[in-house]
Amino acid sequence: MISCGLDLPASICGKTIVMNKKQPRRLKRRELPKATIALARYLIGKTLVHKLGRVTLAGRIVETEAYLVGDAAAHSFRGETPRNRSLFLDRGHAYVYFIYGNHFMLNISSGPHGTGEGVLLRAAEPLQGIERMKLLRGVSNVRDLARGPGRLAEAFAIDEKLDGVDLFGDSVLWIGSALKPVGKIGVSVRIGITKEAHRPLRFYERGSVFVSGTKALRG
Repeated sequence: MISCGLDLPASICGKTIVMNKKQPRRLKRRELPKATIALARYLIGKTLVHKLGRVTLAGRIVETEAYLVGDAAAHSFRGETPRNRSLFLDRGHAYVYFIYGNHFMLNISSGPHGTGEGVLLRAAEPLQGIERMKLLRGVSNVRDLARGPGRLAEAFAIDEKLDGVDLFGDSVLWIGSALKPVGKIGVSVRIGITKEAHRPLRFYERGSVFVSGTKALRG
């Protein structure tokens, strides 16, 4: 059951979110836009899936951020290192890193091999495996399960073991097709960084209560 939280529509309070009967289709790498900014927009509404044994965790991607070549906020800014090597893989691979000493973040490499561009997954609307997500996160409010990049990684049990996996291959962690139409996509400055934060490289589904940030950055 969904716990009613701040700004959560009354229409879904007290109800259980269930996976659409139409299961997501694994997307192919050839379907991905080749430009990083285009990919960041494209991923809105797509389905993030992590298969954990008999349990499937799934959610609708509702917020992303793009990080480009020459971008001082990008982990690739100073070149390839053992830590960021996955960011330099061909587009469509997971770049998972540990930050602030307490949580992981999931990015998708977005350029040709050796480029170092990526898209950060910032938030998702939980669809399936919600009870497991609650246990992983230690919270009961569905709205807060994956609202923010650290929360998303924790809710989807994403850690360093998934760094480098092919999200558009046959991995247990993958990106699937959208299960319902995408609303209007908003664009804003990036959140939670100090360098080049002013750049309009954050994309989100407008009006979604599962998007992170202040109300002004969700409208």
